[in-house]
Amino acid sequence: MATKRSVAALRPALSGLRAPQIRPPCLAQRCTASSPLRPCGVALFRHSPVRYASSEAQPEKFGKTGLYDLHASHGAKFVPFGGYQMPVQYSDLGIGESHNWTREKASLFDVGHMVQHEFSGPGAQAFLETLTPSSLSSLNEYTSTLSALLHRETGGIVDDTIITRLPGKFYVVTNAGCREKDLAYLKSELEDWGKNHPDQPVEWKVLDNQGLIALQGPLAADILSRVLDEEHAKELETLYFGQSTHATIKGTDTEVLVSRGGYTGEDGFEISIPPYATEAVTAFLLDSAKDELRLAGLGARDSLRLEAGMCLYGHDLDDTTTPVEAGLSWIIGKDRRAKGGFHGDSVILQQLKKKSEGGGVSRRRVGFIVEGAPAREGAKILDPESGEEIGVITSGCPSPTLKKNISMGYIKDGMHKSGTEVQVVVRGKKRKATVSKMPFVPSKYFRPAPGANE
Repeated sequence: MATKRSVAALRPALSGLRAPQIRPPCLAQRCTASSPLRPCGVALFRHSPVRYASSEAQPEKFGKTGLYDLHASHGAKFVPFGGYQMPVQYSDLGIGESHNWTREKASLFDVGHMVQHEFSGPGAQAFLETLTPSSLSSLNEYTSTLSALLHRETGGIVDDTIITRLPGKFYVVTNAGCREKDLAYLKSELEDWGKNHPDQPVEWKVLDNQGLIALQGPLAADILSRVLDEEHAKELETLYFGQSTHATIKGTDTEVLVSRGGYTGEDGFEISIPPYATEAVTAFLLDSAKDELRLAGLGARDSLRLEAGMCLYGHDLDDTTTPVEAGLSWIIGKDRRAKGGFHGDSVILQQLKKKSEGGGVSRRRVGFIVEGAPAREGAKILDPESGEEIGVITSGCPSPTLKKNISMGYIKDGMHKSGTEVQVVVRGKKRKATVSKMPFVPSKYFRPAPGANE
């Protein structure tokens, strides 16, 4: 941990920002089968039978992230999302304007409603490789992979997730809207793992109240470098998409986890922040780049992610969808394809085979360019010749960047090739649509030059 330096030049909110005193010994204890632990500070689990302490809190009320008051002070309009009151837009920019600002400069999104987990212990890797099709054995420290939690028999997607290997543990982020379902799933899977693998214990922490923000846009790296200490600011020059680092906020001893990536298709970072520092660090970022950085809400985030061809769970992915159907076969590691050993492997590995071998899928996720009115979730896709229903739209909106109506959905296998013309029923009228490759807008992730040594 870096030594605290002078904060005289920084905004008052950061003055004196320090990690709190070590919490009571409960955080150092380990859950056991005979003594389920009720955590204080963070939820702490082991694979033995335990209770999730936070599930009883405010069952009928919407939660608030640590940035709720900051959003309100910036004129946020709130909507319920994923069990939280989340900003959909702000008074200074409309949704389309916020979208374009992100593409041209940089925006800051609050994603603190998402669930952050840590898995550690001798059995952590093997446990996660049972639930997901990812090759975690080949994942280097401080690197991440998109993955999916899978149902045992069907290979359906319980939730999509990002898994990062950190020293001695795995950092996993799941969706807020799937929180209770995911927690029940993980608890059940850990209990089963403990019964069958007593020599490979796993410890599970849910980092409740941990802040998480996404800094996205072409100016993101320059803005972030201003608030990190000199050593870590320099690291951003060679921190590539899918890589992470622990960094210290300038003038303080506050350490954050910086992961290069995001949901918009732009260069950017997701920053995990200790609860005590979330608002101060976010305000410091905003103050450091007043002419370049704005807060952005769910409205812009949705149109940005759709242009980037990114899925939204509960819309483009669900429990009945396999990674192969969803166009996510690339998350299945080469060694996993050869050996299996993950939930739903018999279904998924069969789908990966050629049709001549009995493989393939009946539907595929694709993009569409729609003429006339935008086609939104639930719109039927028709064969233009026979009128047969051949698919359904799962997401759609006007594209602020392309000035066209874009959609994503599932279509009958064989009709999924780019350029295929179909019809989409929008408000009772048949509209012409064309299957399109995704992403709709080229991604601008920061990657090493071809052939360069990372």
